[in-house]
Amino acid sequence: MKVSFGGFGETVATFYNSASAGAATGELVKMSGNGEIAACSANNAFCGVCVSADEEYAAVQMGGFVSVPYAGSDPALGFVKLAASDKGKVKVDATNGRECLVIEHDTAAKTVGFIL
Repeated sequence: MKVSFGGFGETVATFYNSASAGAATGELVKMSGNGEIAACSANNAFCGVCVSADEEYAAVQMGGFVSVPYAGSDPALGFVKLAASDKGKVKVDATNGRECLVIEHDTAAKTVGFIL
């Protein structure tokens, strides 16, 4: 039997996409203005993952299970503080990170699955 976490508690909201630092699908995002998000830079705490975007709007998953690439050290399972690393990647960051529940990681593929 296989387990699946896709769709668990998934919450997606539509925001304005920043004209100066807009997010693309798959990127981690942060708040940049009233109802507006922007792509994260390294060490930023993120509010979600962009699941769809154009020049004006972005759909952002803010809750539920996501799986993204990671950089740096392998995240442990359990509650871990994660922050943005490179575009679309997270990294373990006890200082700037957001606490997430890591429920799977693939150290060969360098991906981590966690609950936002």
